[in-house]
Amino acid sequence: MEEISHVFWAHRTMIKSSNGDTPFLLTYGTEAVIPAEIGMPTLRTAKVDMVQNDEALEIKLDLLEERREQAAIREAKSKAKMEKYYNSKVRSTSFKPGDLVHRSNDTSHAEAVGKLVPKWEGPYEVTKALGKGAYKLRDRDGKQLPRTWNVRNLKKCYVLEMERSSISLNTSLDILLNICTYDLIIICSNRRNGACRSKSSG
Repeated sequence: MEEISHVFWAHRTMIKSSNGDTPFLLTYGTEAVIPAEIGMPTLRTAKVDMVQNDEALEIKLDLLEERREQAAIREAKSKAKMEKYYNSKVRSTSFKPGDLVHRSNDTSHAEAVGKLVPKWEGPYEVTKALGKGAYKLRDRDGKQLPRTWNVRNLKKCYVLEMERSSISLNTSLDILLNICTYDLIIICSNRRNGACRSKSSG
């Protein structure tokens, strides 16, 4: 608690990257005099004409509202730029009825939480898309789950694709095996023919 005043001071006198101004300036119309300038005289504190200083402060206060509006515009532009950057990195995910999905175990708590426990459990089948990222699911036994699930807690399950890949891989291996067997038969046949020729010539 002793340091909280220093934390507030640092926050209020630090230039914010979102609008380019300090909260102190947007409140009082002028920058704060830091403690170091009080202990060690600077040009800002040593040569001050109080009359001119008061007049300058009044002018700044008159223009303060305009400065706040400019800061608000810069902040809105900064937020729009950050939003555009974030949206460019986000990939939209959606499911349709019949898709198989995994469900986040951190949300469902279907299994005990731990380091060695899988983060996803399932698969489940999407039965209905309710819009705005909400889906109804049912398990492998055909039982409907009692609540809706948000797309953030779901990810696509590629069980069918894996099965198809394994089938195609097994088919390729069978074809390769057949080719190798055929080549071996030809080699053996050629060797036998060669042996027969050598006997006949002898």
